[in-house]
Amino acid sequence: MDSPAAHPIPTSEELKAELLAMPDPPEQPDPIDEPGYEELVAIAARHVRGRRGGDLVSVILVGSSVRRAITTHSDIDLIALVKGQADSHEIVRVADRLVDIRYRGHQEFEEDLPYSPRLPSLLRKARILFDHDNIGAKLIERANHRFRQGPPPVSINEQIRMKAECFHWLGKARDLADKPATAQYILSIFFDDFINSFFRLRGFWLTTPAEAPKFMASRDAELGDLAGRFLTAATLAERLNLARDLADNLFKDVPNPARID
Repeated sequence: MDSPAAHPIPTSEELKAELLAMPDPPEQPDPIDEPGYEELVAIAARHVRGRRGGDLVSVILVGSSVRRAITTHSDIDLIALVKGQADSHEIVRVADRLVDIRYRGHQEFEEDLPYSPRLPSLLRKARILFDHDNIGAKLIERANHRFRQGPPPVSINEQIRMKAECFHWLGKARDLADKPATAQYILSIFFDDFINSFFRLRGFWLTTPAEAPKFMASRDAELGDLAGRFLTAATLAERLNLARDLADNLFKDVPNPARID
């Protein structure tokens, strides 16, 4: 039998050297300094904890508050991750603030993260209000890692689909030019699709609707100018022409759908 001297007890430094480096926990945004806001957030978080009870995994604050862009009419946006499956939406009110709560199963949510065009940018600056077993913290860490990798690529078929969808709504708006209110409504759908297509075609993560025009102008001055003129156009005819210019510019390198006749 070997003597104890043949297998000396490792020192503290040697034991530490064997440990794998652990990543630092995600840096949490500072609380909002607007008077009373943090109390409203705490009330909203308590509501979620009381509603879901033992199956609650994490409550995560997202949206304008964690981007330091809160305004008088900003909602309190929460993601509540639970055990098992869930996909529901609840809106409640705390004082004069609306609270928008989305309930998701945490495993399904994690599975969506690598493929979603929105989740990584939504979560990367999120703030954890409640967390069980660091599940929310780990998701935010993965979201930051996924964000640094860039958005998922867009296949040529998806590019063609986006182009066809935008031109479809533009054509519908032109067909209904004699019904200006309806045409304007359809043009709003066109512009939403156009914005989404811009971010995906150019390989950018989606931003919030309020930030999208400014972001686009910072990356493409010509499109940004067209978008600004589209949004402020005084007449339907002018808006229709600017919409066509936007679509022609964005999709100029995307082929049309194949003909089968």
